[in-house]
Parts: sequence; structure tokens; C-alpha cells
Amino acid sequence: MTPNLKPKAATLYIVIAFAIVYVVWGSTYFFIRMAVEGFPPMLMGAVRYILAGLLLLGWCALRKQPIWNFRDVINSGVGGILMLFIANGIVIWVEQVLPSAMVAIMVSANPVWLVVLDKANWRVNLRNPATLLGLITGFAGVLLLFGQELGQQTAHVTAGYFQGIILLALAPVAWAAGSLWSKGKTSNSPVSVNTAWQMIIAGLAFLPMSALNNEFAAFDAQAVPLRSWLAILYLILFGSIAAFSSYVWLLKVRSATQVGTHSYVNPVIAVLLGVFFAGEHIGFWHIAGLVVILFSVLLINLDKYLKRSLQGSPGRSPFNWMRRRSRTTTCVE
Repeated sequence: MTPNLKPKAATLYIVIAFAIVYVVWGSTYFFIRMAVEGFPPMLMGAVRYILAGLLLLGWCALRKQPIWNFRDVINSGVGGILMLFIANGIVIWVEQVLPSAMVAIMVSANPVWLVVLDKANWRVNLRNPATLLGLITGFAGVLLLFGQELGQQTAHVTAGYFQGIILLALAPVAWAAGSLWSKGKTSNSPVSVNTAWQMIIAGLAFLPMSALNNEFAAFDAQAVPLRSWLAILYLILFGSIAAFSSYVWLLKVRSATQVGTHSYVNPVIAVLLGVFFAGEHIGFWHIAGLVVILFSVLLINLDKYLKRSLQGSPGRSPFNWMRRRSRTTTCVE
């Protein structure tokens, strides 16, 4: 069970954290588009993560939490560089040359790479038919969701199109590696402190990239529209502080594969927001994709649901015959 939490309280916190990661990160597509109307992409990443990290670190200091431990800062920095700077930075950059549908499809490979790189749990994940089927089903659902738009947009190929594809293929690998790094490192600091340092260090890494891209010279703060400032505020408070903090905490109390299901659910939220707030059209294949994606999340979590419902009745899970002698080390104790 989650340390120092009663069972019902722990379950409630986990449900809330998943809801935040699913919904808020699904909405960031919409708000990032608003933000880049006034901010250059690399500068936007720097502003978003530095401010979010400083605000969270300040909050931790007010709560008298220890905010400096050299080893923990270094470990947090590695995770932040991999997840926020490399993975998210690639996504921001390639959206200048690739259609958003292609970006969404390739980023949805995060859960697959979480399984591939999670060597410590290969015996569990690769022998769990529900998990494997869920991963494949979720990716198929994303293809259904964006397949029609992808076919229409790939006809317009720009000069950097193929270079963008190569770069984007690295983003899910970096995100999965950073997630597993963060999960595997023991820490003497609170999760919120480690999260703050991840964002600060990643934000600082965006600054030289912004300078190399000559974004400082072209940026005029007075010319930034109000909607872009409000979008940055949303990304800082909700997309970074609330959602990323929830994600890092979930990595400590749930398996990386289970937490990685956000990569399948976020596109669902993005489509729904587009329909209800941007007047976008949703057709049959969109609905089919949404259903398939939600079903994949159920499959990935199915074994844990069965374990909970059949607690005290060992051997009754239909998947136990595949791995009776194995035991997951990523469940909450």
C-alpha cells in the first residue's frame, strides 16, 4: 500500500492522479497551439518549465521540505533532460514540419518502449497476455483515431519531413528511458522536490537551444497576445505542476506500463476538446478509435483489477497460469 496512507485514501489519490495525467495532458495540445502563437517554441519550453519548477520548489521550501540534495538533484536532472527537454523538445520542434496526426501516432509508442526498456520487469510484462494485447490494441486505436487525417496530411511533404520523422522516433524512447530512470532511483527528497528540479534543469537546457535558434532576438514580449500568456499560465500550473507531479508520483506507486497508458488516453482527450471547444468534426473512425483505446487501457490494467477482486483466492486469475512463479515488483506495497 502507498506509505502512510490508508487503503481507501491511497486508492483515491491514485485515481485522482491518473485523472489529472489523462485529462490535463490531453488538453495541452490545445494550449500549446495557443502558446506558440506568441512564443517561439524553444523559448516557450524554457519559460514553461523554469517558472513551473521555481514555483513548485518555492512551495516546497515554504512547507520546510529539504530542497537540496546533490545526488537527488543530479538524478532528477537526468530524468528531466530525457523526458522534458529531449522528448518534449523534439515534439515541439518537429511540429513545425510534421502533421500533428503523425506526431500523435508516434508519441503513442511510449507504452511500448516502457515495456521494451523495463528490463527488470520483462519476465512479468512480456509473459502477461493482457498487457501485451492492451499495448497492441491501444496503438491500433490511435491509428484508427488519426488514420484519416494522416492520409490527408502526408501528401504535403516539406523539406524537413523525413528528418522530423527520424527525430520524432527518438522522443518516445527518451520519454520511456527518463520515466524508468526516475522510477528506479531511490531518493531522500520528497517527490515534489525532485519534480521541481526536473523541470528547472530541463527548462535551463532549453535556453541555449533557444539562443542557437535566434529566438531571443526575434521575441517581443509586448507583442505576445493575451491568449498566449493565458495558455502559458495553464501549461505551467496544470500541464507542468499538477500533471507532471502526478505522473512522477504515479511512477513511484504504480508500474511504468500502467502509468504509460496516458499516451493512449491523451489523444482521446485532445479529440474530444477539439470537438466541443474548437468545432472540429468527429466521424465514425474517430469514435471507433476512442472505443478501442479505452478498451486497451482496460486490458493493460485487467490483471491488477482481477488481483484486487480475487484477493485471498490465489490461482483464480485467468492469467496466473502464465506466470505462477513470477511476482511483480512494481505493485504498491
